[in-house]
Amino acid sequence: MVLFFHGRRGKTTTIMTQNISFPQSRPAKSLFASLLLGIIFLFLFSAFCALGIWQVQRMGWKANLVMQVETRLHLPPRPAPPPAQWPMVTAENYDYMPVRISGHFLNDKEVLVNAVNGADSGYWVMTPLETVDGAVVFVNRGFVPMDYRNAAVRAAGRIEGETSVTGLLRMSEPKKMLWRKNTPPNERWVLRNTDEMAQARGLAQAAPYFIDADKTGNIGGLPVGGLTVVRFPDNHLVYAITWFLLAAGVAAATFFVFRPKKTRTEEED
Repeated sequence: MVLFFHGRRGKTTTIMTQNISFPQSRPAKSLFASLLLGIIFLFLFSAFCALGIWQVQRMGWKANLVMQVETRLHLPPRPAPPPAQWPMVTAENYDYMPVRISGHFLNDKEVLVNAVNGADSGYWVMTPLETVDGAVVFVNRGFVPMDYRNAAVRAAGRIEGETSVTGLLRMSEPKKMLWRKNTPPNERWVLRNTDEMAQARGLAQAAPYFIDADKTGNIGGLPVGGLTVVRFPDNHLVYAITWFLLAAGVAAATFFVFRPKKTRTEEED
């Protein structure tokens, strides 16, 4: 700032001064909005980081599970868990375990579950097997094409009387998605859920698992057993990267919003 003073004798005095700015108090509403926005950014950043870390942990858990299953697949078959052990049967300690079981099939109570085998559409033939002590375990006897839905067409493949089955223990498939569910009244099955199948066929209780029969041939060639595919979808790395990128995006947005005013002014100029 430049000030000019004129004296009595016509002399002019020039005084150079510096611009003086006085800090202005920010309105209360602006402070509250900034605080609220900061809390939201902090919450989002923390949540995305936590989800990313969780996915990394899940990735390690999945790798360990795959290793356990690969070891388990090469074990000799053991007796299928009896009813007393059903509460202890979990995917972590039994899924894909080679087992054997003896009993007789309840062929009139089979359930056909939608399946795809390569390029062919058809069904898994889920037949309950009753043991000598009255326990019921569903057995996935194998795949049949759609043209063989009617049991009479493949009657030769039915097994009557006492028999033994060897295969892989699989856990009952849970209901995960609203649009992917069984509709027993319409005989539309998409999940091998043992509780629902037992209830639909009037069975008092069934094991919380089923057995994928091995490739031992059936008379007439159907059903085709031994088609179990051991697969563990592992998308945890992709999910982890996604969550961490979102966290980085929140951090960048926070810096952009709360960077010093001087920096913003210089960039705008």
